[in-house]
Amino acid sequence: MRTAEIRRRFLDYFAERGHHRVASAPLPTPDPTLLFINAGMVPFKPYFTGEAAPPWDRATSVQKCVRTLDIEEVGKTTRHGSFFQMNGNFSFGDYFKEDAIRFAWELSTNSQDQGGYGLDPDRIWATVHHSDDESREIWRRVSGLPDDRIVARGDEDNFWSMGVPGPCGPCSELYYDRGPAYGPEGGPEVDEDRYMEFWNLVFMQYERGAGPGKSGYPILGELPRRNIDTGMGLERMASLLQGVDNLYEIDETRPILDHAAKITGVRYGADHENDVRLRVIADHVRTGLMLLADGTAPGNEGRGYVLRRILRRAVRATRLLGYQDPALPELLPVARDCMSPSYPELAEEFERISQQAYGEEDAFRKTLKQGTTVLDTAVEKTKADGGSTLAGAQAFLLHDTYGFPIDLTLEMAAEQGVEVDRDGFAALMTEQRERARADARNRKAGAADTAALRTVLDANGPTDWVAYEALETESKVLALLGPAGPLPVATAGDIVTVVLDRTPFYAESGGQDSDAGRLTGTSAEAEVLDVQRALPGLVVHQVRVTAGELAAGDAVRAAVDAEWRTGARQAHSGTHVLHAALRQILGPAALQAGSYNRPGYLRLDFPWRGALSPTVRSEVEEAANRALRQDLPVGVRWMPLAEAKELGALALFGEAYGEKVRVVEIGGAWSRELCGGTHVQHASQVGTIALTAEASVGAGMRRVEAAVGVEGFAYLARERDLVAQLADQLQAPREQLTERVGVLLERLKTADRTINELRRKESMGRATELAAGARDIAGTLAVTTTIDGDGGSARELALAIRDRLPERTPGVAVVGAGAGPKGVVVVAVNKAAKAAGRSAADVVKGLLGGRGGGSADVAQGGGIPAAELATTLDGLPGLLS
Repeated sequence: MRTAEIRRRFLDYFAERGHHRVASAPLPTPDPTLLFINAGMVPFKPYFTGEAAPPWDRATSVQKCVRTLDIEEVGKTTRHGSFFQMNGNFSFGDYFKEDAIRFAWELSTNSQDQGGYGLDPDRIWATVHHSDDESREIWRRVSGLPDDRIVARGDEDNFWSMGVPGPCGPCSELYYDRGPAYGPEGGPEVDEDRYMEFWNLVFMQYERGAGPGKSGYPILGELPRRNIDTGMGLERMASLLQGVDNLYEIDETRPILDHAAKITGVRYGADHENDVRLRVIADHVRTGLMLLADGTAPGNEGRGYVLRRILRRAVRATRLLGYQDPALPELLPVARDCMSPSYPELAEEFERISQQAYGEEDAFRKTLKQGTTVLDTAVEKTKADGGSTLAGAQAFLLHDTYGFPIDLTLEMAAEQGVEVDRDGFAALMTEQRERARADARNRKAGAADTAALRTVLDANGPTDWVAYEALETESKVLALLGPAGPLPVATAGDIVTVVLDRTPFYAESGGQDSDAGRLTGTSAEAEVLDVQRALPGLVVHQVRVTAGELAAGDAVRAAVDAEWRTGARQAHSGTHVLHAALRQILGPAALQAGSYNRPGYLRLDFPWRGALSPTVRSEVEEAANRALRQDLPVGVRWMPLAEAKELGALALFGEAYGEKVRVVEIGGAWSRELCGGTHVQHASQVGTIALTAEASVGAGMRRVEAAVGVEGFAYLARERDLVAQLADQLQAPREQLTERVGVLLERLKTADRTINELRRKESMGRATELAAGARDIAGTLAVTTTIDGDGGSARELALAIRDRLPERTPGVAVVGAGAGPKGVVVVAVNKAAKAAGRSAADVVKGLLGGRGGGSADVAQGGGIPAAELATTLDGLPGLLS
């Protein structure tokens, strides 16, 4: 049975039994404790914890999940994978143990003709918590399992919690006996390879207190309602029903592995090390595909870094297997064909997905070329110094500057017999993250403590947010907060976080900057600097008190700056218009991957390989402004998410959407997006869109920037004035400016070539003179000099000096070039010097403290200030001696 069919049967079974079908949430999750959804229950967590009321009594889903904590173990065994799918059925205070157990048993053992999976009941084992006699009795009654196949286990195995205070409860797990070929008899306590777990039923009925690990914490009491959270591993069930050993051999993974084996020319199963690499490729290519599909873009932080690491590990594995050509164009389409029966959007969005993936591989291939040289040099120096451990700072440099994941540095260093100071690397990474977090905390929401905000939310409920309906409200100050917690009062000059019961201010989200404005009370004035949704349902304002005293309980008038809001509407609607124009000109692959807009300005990121030509930029700008001139109507509608998808509304990646969504249309189907921002009523109100920049912001990702509204007209006016000034200075009609400037540039190039040739002749003339003045240092004729030129000029002069030294006497020429802020050193040695054991590479590294490289004949290095060149070259005598 194919995996897509297993998935369909699960959803159908529970839908027929009153469960609401819930689509898989995107892998990037808004949960601040997670980068990606890592369990099927994560999207339902607010319902289990009581943060939100569940919209249904029971639900079912097949949730995409990614776990990367043990990514280094992927492929080493057949049990570790980074992407998996979790089938789940959930009850929010509706049914409990009896029905959960009955549902699991029926679906598992009903014949395939009846819509079940047809597992042999005599090969199924159940485990229960040692204290849960109720579940044991239900299993006996529902399934007829004998006592010896209902195994009691302790807290570590059969008691579930989220690891923090909150809901918890006993769980019951189902195992399938795969037979004696997989291990000894005796049940799951004896061998969990033979007895494979495929379903876990969690009975949430208690609330736990604080405590470490999976046991030893206090049980505080019963929950107000009892919930069911179950998870059936889709890949595990597929391996059972398809009669294969593991997740790497099911229909959604094995074709990727087989194709990797084909292009690399290795055979799966013939060599353990090669098998590990093939499994890494299969897992990581599939995981990368799913992350890209859900809007994660490769980067150097957070989710982007995880994706970059995964893609680069896959590429690296193919190279280690001997395949040097681009690998992802071979492998990613195979993964698409494996997964698209379950996720049709993979085929629909493949052009966008593949452009990002292939761009990342292109960048990594360049990175490997540059970074490998840096790593090899560092390893060589470490060994030369008698060490066996590469410094953490060097590993951090490779990560921070060259994008090397630490595991790649570890692998490449190990191949050369060197370890890496992981603790030193981790300390530098922690320091970098803490700086970033501190900066973010200081910039957003006045650095208010989340626990204090949670207290405010629990005491007062969600903020009454009316940004769509009003620009002013009469409001009450519920709390004043500083970095250390609640404040009784704030005085003139203080910057604090203010929580209001009601607010008209738009909180930054969906790429739109927050509103500006003022709070005015009977005894205080305050300027609103920033507005954020610090917690779900809670809007907070960072304000600067400009006069008087502001205190909790004060009545204030909250007023948005009307001009600011007008500009914000223009910019956000302009972003939608520009997005639609890009897709109109470039095609559907140009799908927004990120955006930011504020009054007068917008930027939009989209996947694309290569810069946009001036002609294409003009076409995009014209398409956008044509929509404004046509005064396309702007409409806003609320509708079910499924209906919005049916209409073709575009979703912003990384955003979480509920069952009801807000759809913004400009010209009907011309631009239809899910959006929570503020917008104009007609396209002409945007004014104008003037593209100001287009550039790369990462592998396979481009960014366009534009001035909007009044600022757009001002930008065009400045461009007009600049053209007028150039025309006046060059005494040329405007239409001839390009030609006239081209003529001037060609003259400059000719003059530069002439000057460089004169400098070269002058340098060559000096070569004979410099060679004649060579000093004898320990039997080697040495020449040192500096020039006002670049590395090429230095190399040419060094070779000319070397060639003028006596052939039978060891000779070395060292030339420093300091035309820029950083100096370059070139070393050339003659054949006699090489025969005497002199090496140009050794000399340049000795002068520059290990930097630089080259051959024994000629070598080059740099990185020192140009002003230090003469002092650096003075070190040659000591080096030769």
